[in-house]
Amino acid sequence: MSAIHTLPPVLERYELKYLIPWVYVEPISDFLSLYCSLDHYSEKAAEDNYFYKVTSLYFDTPNYEFLRQRIEGKADRFNMRVRAYGDGESAPYFMEIKNRIGISGVVKKYRATANEEQWPHILSDPSFRVPSSDASTEKANKELFLRLAISYAIEPKILTKYQRRAFFSTVDQYARVTMDTNMQYRCEHEYNLCSRYGMTNYDNETIYATNTQSEAGVILELKCNVGEVPYWMLDLVKLFDLTQTGFSKYVSSMLVSHYDNGDWFMSGDREPGYAYR
Repeated sequence: MSAIHTLPPVLERYELKYLIPWVYVEPISDFLSLYCSLDHYSEKAAEDNYFYKVTSLYFDTPNYEFLRQRIEGKADRFNMRVRAYGDGESAPYFMEIKNRIGISGVVKKYRATANEEQWPHILSDPSFRVPSSDASTEKANKELFLRLAISYAIEPKILTKYQRRAFFSTVDQYARVTMDTNMQYRCEHEYNLCSRYGMTNYDNETIYATNTQSEAGVILELKCNVGEVPYWMLDLVKLFDLTQTGFSKYVSSMLVSHYDNGDWFMSGDREPGYAYR
């Protein structure tokens, strides 16, 4: 039985992404069982093959400054989102800022929790003030999120959902492995995280390959403390002959939805709620 692992409110880590075919999921899971346990949410999702739902509402400036910086490959950049586990119908909601630092691959993540009474008032109510009773780091992260929201005049842009199987290391201070699949999106201009309806699948091989065919259908991500890459992660990469790549759920879903809604290159299996497995 795995323990409930809580992410710290400020986390500085490496985030290394790899695109893998579905047939790798179980062999990689078997390999990870020597060093990791399923996280709390995956353990609860036994009936769904240990995959649980993650819903994220992404924000951007009115002229899509965050998106343009990501596409143009700006070394120092950040994005802002609110995340929920499940279909996003109830709290807690996690307000997150992910700040990528240079070309080192280091990502600094700030996270604060909003309950039912606070969300979405923290963004929609100009009179909202962060409670003084919050823990110091929690309060600082909420105030940072609010300050950036005002400074950049952020707006809701797109809602994404996917299914995740996740592991926490049992032999390291902090190391985490996630496998994400079944990508879905919905253009969203309100503070609405409910992803039960109106979502469209976009996890066609086109988003996983550049001018080539690809068998990839799953995003594997290795996450660990800066300067503390576990040897077993290196063994995993070597054993399965993995090639690191960049992948952004925000960018991929935005491009699909804004260029052609996927109609040019995706078949009718993209009906809302469709799952390819």
